[in-house]
Amino acid sequence: MLPFHQAVESDFNEVNQLIIDQLHSDVDLVENIGHYIVDAGGKRLRPLLVLLCANALGYDKKEHIELAAIIEFIHTATLLHDDVVDVSALRRGRPTANAQWGNAPSVLVGDFLYSRAFQMLVRIGVMDIMALMSNTTNTISEGEVQQLVNAKDPSVDEANYLNVIHKKTGALFEAACETAAVLAKASDEERQALRQYGYHLGMAFQLVDDALDYEGDAEALGKNVGDDLAEGKPTLPLIYAMANASAEDSALIADAIKNGAVDQLEPVVAIVKATGALGYTNRCAAEQVAQAKAQLHGLADSRFKTAMAELADFSIARNH
Repeated sequence: MLPFHQAVESDFNEVNQLIIDQLHSDVDLVENIGHYIVDAGGKRLRPLLVLLCANALGYDKKEHIELAAIIEFIHTATLLHDDVVDVSALRRGRPTANAQWGNAPSVLVGDFLYSRAFQMLVRIGVMDIMALMSNTTNTISEGEVQQLVNAKDPSVDEANYLNVIHKKTGALFEAACETAAVLAKASDEERQALRQYGYHLGMAFQLVDDALDYEGDAEALGKNVGDDLAEGKPTLPLIYAMANASAEDSALIADAIKNGAVDQLEPVVAIVKATGALGYTNRCAAEQVAQAKAQLHGLADSRFKTAMAELADFSIARNH
């Protein structure tokens, strides 16, 4: 358990138990796939954000446990759907659910997790939170579609890319933080600051993920290095490299994006490194982290606030 998990260890254990309890279904396949992907672990950062934000605001009831589980279910549903769309075979070091059971069961169990999350939201019964989460899931879906449109298109620019990663990743980080603030009856200023903290943290995480796809280790990442290239995803390392490489090297990357040419991974990585694209991507992530931490200044000092700053630092120091 990482230090920022330890700040809310008891709450975190309750969330994990609630997730297991809420996976119950009369249909065995639902439980089998649900448990398979949830048991794969992961850092559970999004539910962790709910717990840290609620505690940092002095929240002393129990609904934040349910809210954290809701956020994790929505995230897990997006993973199931993502892996089908991306034809991914490996996640968190294990075969994906679609590789194990097929595409149709994976999509349908993803739908089950979405609907279970909204059943749980109704139990919390706070209209502002339900509005935030319905808007967030809609935003995530838009991001997924835009990413699909962008696939194998080397003309995608940095602004387009940043918009997509905000919708796909940043939006749920934002929602985790802001809904916790709503639950804790935070001031408008605190609510906005936590929303911005989540936004910048989510952006930093995705930027680092996209850099690791060209410099990471497959065992540490739990997925195949070069997956983004295989899917023809024009991420920031490639966008920056094409803008700063020679015409010949830029054309090579463009061709690799158009064709999802993972067999060109070695020369593409060499160009990405030579142009300083990884350094640029990581600097962008560091800027996002600095902005995330700046949002914490208005919070009262506590171990939870400290953990939130540590989590921000971890987002750019990690190797997976």
